Amino acid sequence: MSGPPPPLPSNLVTFGPKANCTLDLCPLEYSLYRYRPNLAVNVLFLALFALAAVVHIGLGIRWRARGFMAFMIAGCLCEIVGYIGRIIMYYNPFQFVGFMLQIIFITCGPVFYTAAIYVTIGRAIDSFAPELSRIPTKVMYWLFISFDIFCLVLQAAGGALSTTSAGSSDVGVDLAMAGLVLQVVVLVAFCALFADYMFRYTRSGAARPLTLRDRLFFGFLALAVMLVLARCAYRVDELSDGYRQSEKLANEGLFIGLEGVLIICAVFALCIGHPGMVFGRRKATDGVSKGSSAESGIESGATQMEQK
Repeated sequence: MSGPPPPLPSNLVTFGPKANCTLDLCPLEYSLYRYRPNLAVNVLFLALFALAAVVHIGLGIRWRARGFMAFMIAGCLCEIVGYIGRIIMYYNPFQFVGFMLQIIFITCGPVFYTAAIYVTIGRAIDSFAPELSRIPTKVMYWLFISFDIFCLVLQAAGGALSTTSAGSSDVGVDLAMAGLVLQVVVLVAFCALFADYMFRYTRSGAARPLTLRDRLFFGFLALAVMLVLARCAYRVDELSDGYRQSEKLANEGLFIGLEGVLIICAVFALCIGHPGMVFGRRKATDGVSKGSSAESGIESGATQMEQK
């Protein structure tokens, strides 16, 4: 069993803006994560989030869902920048810029996905049966989006403070934790409201039956919410012991499975739980119906003129 790493010369700095350690000069154990990020896995995640961004751009243009598309692209761009940071840390685990990029952007990325989900569910409630919702959708927008922005600010501020203190700042960790815990609480509250609405909708005799497309839409939206919720719970547990003392922080397998995999699955789930799946089709149907009505009116007018 190996002992503690040898002490470093006083001129070597392991972390922060003035870090000058490299793998040639300092043992890996002195890096904050105590491991070298897997290059292939992080390149794969970067490519998958880039692909997801392209897919959501295509869907957003096709279905004219610009707001949803903007939130999804913002989230994917955050993930891409974050995984670039992890790739930088593969080449030098002591690289401050790499740590700063990944801790801020990977932490904050999912906030944009939850914003997209909140707006979409509010729109769905308005479209299906707004009278069954316990909270007016306008109130829902302002309430959950406001909390989402607050979570983003807390997590970004906590990550920024942590990058300037070699991960030892209690204030930085506490802020990041507060943002993540609040995000979990808000997501749980949202899940409860969403589940209550769906229960009331399915029990309502006046509500129209859900089509297969509707079920897929709501099912994949719910899946995305649960995946993001599981990821946030993991990040709260990961940070519960701080940066330096956390054993989970030094476990890349947990990060890959409970951060990377969960979030990329949520992003692709939102390709099916996409507002265009329901609302885009309705617009097209409404357009056809209006066109058919207009044609019927023209034909009726022509018939009347012939009779005269």
